[in-house]
Amino acid sequence: MQLFKFFMGIVLVELITAVLFSLSSGNLKGSGLLQFIVPLLFIALVLSFWFDSMAGHSKKDTVEKMKDSFAKEREDIRVKAEKNIAREAKVTHAKANFKVGAAFAGVLGVGALFVFAQMMTAALLTLTAAGGAATGYYYRGKRLAKREAELKQLEIIDVKAIESK
Repeated sequence: MQLFKFFMGIVLVELITAVLFSLSSGNLKGSGLLQFIVPLLFIALVLSFWFDSMAGHSKKDTVEKMKDSFAKEREDIRVKAEKNIAREAKVTHAKANFKVGAAFAGVLGVGALFVFAQMMTAALLTLTAAGGAATGYYYRGKRLAKREAELKQLEIIDVKAIESK
């Protein structure tokens, strides 16, 4: 489209030159040549400003399109990074859950050993502490899962910039 605008400007200058040449008195020597060249120089100056304006607008439009493209790409990279972080956090939580489960089973085993050894006070303290820790860990996990579900429900608004033609 830009090529067509520049082409029309060049054709317009050629038409004006042809009209000025046909309207000239035929005497293209001395002052006649000056009367022919001065309007053409003025037209060339106006045309150069026009072309500069068109090139500036074209450059500005291209820069805006690239900014929009880079912003979209940057947003895609950010979303991918957040997904990777969430995936890594999930894997880490799964490993931590296994370790906590193993520790909880170990503490229950020690509590059961105390029961069999007839050390009731130590057994009750151990089992109560293990139960409290497991309950706290369970409710913390539920709270984190609820928060994660709320974050997933947030609506992502994709705004497209108006493209100029």
